[in-house]
Amino acid sequence: MSYLFTRKGVVNLPKNGLSEDDILMAVLDAGAEEVKDNGDNWEIHSEPTDLPAIREALTEAGIEYETDEAEFVPSMQVPLDLDGAKKFMKLVDALEDLDDVQNVYTNADMSEEVQAALEAE
Repeated sequence: MSYLFTRKGVVNLPKNGLSEDDILMAVLDAGAEEVKDNGDNWEIHSEPTDLPAIREALTEAGIEYETDEAEFVPSMQVPLDLDGAKKFMKLVDALEDLDDVQNVYTNADMSEEVQAALEAE
């Protein structure tokens, strides 16, 4: 299963009126590979070894970030319909309840409509 995921450095930060270009200008030279739009947040992907340089570049640019860690990022996403999303969320909840489980990584892709339907239930 590890071939479905790549270990990446991931930094999450609130948008706070910053554009994708603002973020890219600050972190591109530090080793950032991609900036993703996650609704209210930006997510910066890099090699895990570049995390310290990216943190430093954000700090120098006066940009606050929320989290930075090495994570497993899916190389391919699998779209889920509402029924599949319900089953999937049940499984994730069960896994997260186990004392031995520290993190759950997934390649599930739930559209905004499916997420809204889940929250409405």
